Amino acid sequence: MKLPIYAHPTVTVLVDDHSSFLQNLPVPPHARKIFHRSDEALAWMMESPRHARAPLRVNHDLPACSVTVDVEGIFRICSQRERFSVPSVLVVDFYMPRLNGLDFCRALQYLPCKKILLAGPAEERLAMEAMNDGLIDRYVRKQDDDAPQQLERQIAQMQQAWFLDQERVAHDLLAMHEYSFLQCRRVAEVVRQLYLRHGFVEHYVFPQPNGILLIDTAGDAQLMVVETEAGMQAQFEIARDSGAPLSLLQALEQRHVLPFFNHMGHDGMYDKAVGGNWQRYCQEPQVCHGEETYYWALFGVPPSYLREQPYTHAQYVREAA
Repeated sequence: MKLPIYAHPTVTVLVDDHSSFLQNLPVPPHARKIFHRSDEALAWMMESPRHARAPLRVNHDLPACSVTVDVEGIFRICSQRERFSVPSVLVVDFYMPRLNGLDFCRALQYLPCKKILLAGPAEERLAMEAMNDGLIDRYVRKQDDDAPQQLERQIAQMQQAWFLDQERVAHDLLAMHEYSFLQCRRVAEVVRQLYLRHGFVEHYVFPQPNGILLIDTAGDAQLMVVETEAGMQAQFEIARDSGAPLSLLQALEQRHVLPFFNHMGHDGMYDKAVGGNWQRYCQEPQVCHGEETYYWALFGVPPSYLREQPYTHAQYVREAA
């Protein structure tokens, strides 16, 4: 799966009049909303928070109208508390009093959340037809021995797909230019591994230098700087034209270092103020061979690069307890 331009924890809504099945699901309390009555669930969903869209800018001054993405506006979403309360996935049992699962999904067809139906043997054909018609996104056979494990996997996949679907326009616009790595499944896998290794819970595309801002539950952030071959060559040429030391030029030319020159909160490129202290701003790059070659490394983020501090997931969990 491709890498969303941003992702963060959301809420999974579970609607089932039999609590035993729901309670066995490995979804933490702060990330789920459980209902045993379809009317209560319907009312809550209709009033639920909506996600913050990636800001787009339309320019009518050019001969042809153009649309651009406000990348700085994307990572500012991390300061918004309500992002953690947005429902991204709905799981509903087919057999519900008053309103069955398919009718429930039909009543919420206008909402963008992904919909998973819990179906019995007699409803499997109806579930397949509903999925083909776009009424639901997935179904799980409730009688299967591994139904909880299936559902856990489906929820994770649907949460990822939800972010991709909500920001498809912005994603495609960015991927056509400096953020081509968003289309690379190998880069997406690298980011997934970083989530697991470092405990990150959310990420946002980042401007200047191009990359991904990764944030853990306590709000500690690291920047995954990502460069293509063309980007590495640009780093070399700018350093050369700025009178950089020969040692830095050789390291850049041989792709032995990936720099993030953040000493003045500039755009990550070399300037004369760095002088001979360039090593403190560089790391040995990891190489990801996807549709093209990407060089990446994790860097600490200077406070000057974050105009707004994240509202942390840990704060949200404490307040939701």
